[in-house]
Amino acid sequence: MKTPQLLENAPYSETQRAWLGGFFSGIRTQLMQNTGAVNATTAQTLHILYGSQTGNAEAVANDAATAAKAYGLKPVVTSMDAIDSDALAAMDTVLIVTSTYGEGEMPDNAQMLWEAVSADSMPQLPNMKFSVLALGDTGYDLFCKAGIEWDNRLAELGATRIYDRVDCDVAFEAAAESWISSVIPQWGSKDAASMVVNTETAAPKSQYSRKNPFPAKLLVNRLLTSTDSSKETRHYEISIAGSALSYEAGDALCVVPTNSPDLVAAIINAIGCKGDEIEPVNGEAISLQDALRTQFEIKSPSKELVQEIATRSGNQELNGLLSTGDKEGLAKYLWGRDTLDLLLQNPLCEFAAAEFIALLKPLQHRAYSISSSGKMHPDTVHLTIASVRYDSFDRPHNGVCSTFLADLVDAETEVRCFFTPNKVFRVPKDNSLPIIMVGPGTGIAPFRAFLQERLHRKATGKNWLFFGDRNAVTDFIYRAELEAMQANGVLTRLDLAFSRDQAEKIYVQDKMREHGAELFAWLEQGGYFFVCGDAYHMAKDVDKALLDIIAAHGQLSEQQVIDYVNQLKKDKRYVRDVY
Repeated sequence: MKTPQLLENAPYSETQRAWLGGFFSGIRTQLMQNTGAVNATTAQTLHILYGSQTGNAEAVANDAATAAKAYGLKPVVTSMDAIDSDALAAMDTVLIVTSTYGEGEMPDNAQMLWEAVSADSMPQLPNMKFSVLALGDTGYDLFCKAGIEWDNRLAELGATRIYDRVDCDVAFEAAAESWISSVIPQWGSKDAASMVVNTETAAPKSQYSRKNPFPAKLLVNRLLTSTDSSKETRHYEISIAGSALSYEAGDALCVVPTNSPDLVAAIINAIGCKGDEIEPVNGEAISLQDALRTQFEIKSPSKELVQEIATRSGNQELNGLLSTGDKEGLAKYLWGRDTLDLLLQNPLCEFAAAEFIALLKPLQHRAYSISSSGKMHPDTVHLTIASVRYDSFDRPHNGVCSTFLADLVDAETEVRCFFTPNKVFRVPKDNSLPIIMVGPGTGIAPFRAFLQERLHRKATGKNWLFFGDRNAVTDFIYRAELEAMQANGVLTRLDLAFSRDQAEKIYVQDKMREHGAELFAWLEQGGYFFVCGDAYHMAKDVDKALLDIIAAHGQLSEQQVIDYVNQLKKDKRYVRDVY
């Protein structure tokens, strides 16, 4: 499932970082060869704080730490929810790495510290030197908002910006590497590094990454919903046999799609080209047709393309929205329209091949929560994906990756993919602790994996799943599996909310409230609370229901409820995988 600005906003996995190995290995090799040493406690401490929703900012923070060690520094990598404002105020040297998710929001693990730092009571930080790396997606108006806010606030508090903030777009690897290699020498030096003995051994890196995805094969493509359903949800099984790759329940699989040949052909015709025009793309001369099919995002128009179409067409409505900066009006205008719609509705906009390509963003992978346990299925990865299909402006529209898998992949097609670990979204190590899972629709994906994981471990802890969709008859996906898990005792409780099966709509948060006393009792027993699905509505409604339940059944004040939930988050017992 795609995570807006959570792309961290293109997932930055352990496997993805293989390409950075050469950059760091040279430094590491030099360091290992040095025989002089100083006590590690004399090295300058560099605090690297990360705000991360899915683990990507954490991965960048760890790479910054690797470089810091090579420059004679003592890096301390810390999740933002592991410190308070007093601890931050005591730090002299700080790197901030943060993503933005949802509607310009802080990651869950950064929210508490941000609230403290943004309060009027936050002390000044005259002794702090800092730099910020922000991860985001220019497809969103509030691009890198979390990183921008941290950068501005620390400066307001009197901290010294030792290196300018870097804002990273979807394809952010090069920018992240450049920031790391530029900011670390501001504090350390190779002369200092030559006095330090590094006894660590680098972990082996997989050969597969975003730059080199694994060419997997699709083994299973099965419709989960009824043919009478108002939606189409499919179960996929992808082979990773022979790849030496592995994954954990809670991780994501990133799939690199190709665009629909029919959409490519229609766009080529709309811009007045033939498709055989040869253009340089990433250092290789390829045809326009192949470039649009494999290299560029052609479904959603970039801001630059929208602006250029407005300029060339003279479209008064579109130009008016752009000139006034009416973001809400522009979003409403673009709703349901894709690149082809804009071209067809503005037929005077013809482009040379090179002009058109220059206005496109790179085609990015899509990240999907894995719906299988790597321990039970070491050679395959299961995905649960809703196919995006809708009619708008008198033509059918299809999602890029969901229908790539559903319609375009056959037994011979390579499904290029790589993993994104999510170290926080994990089944608890203590198998005796209860877990509560809220996952309507395709949000059930990681919880199917969690239940398989608990079964494999023979965990004694109780498992409670809240699941729902539109109609039970057509949309109760994995019904047979869930009922079998209930029968064998793996799934202790299953509460269902099918919104359209009665006059008054019922959702998972309503079922939570209905059983609030027992839910709170599970939390009091050390239970973990997991949420997966829509960040904009469902996750917010579930969060509100959770706070109400804790207040009512814990008989706590508003502040006590806030403290209770904050402690759950600090203990990684309230974790969300939302998009």
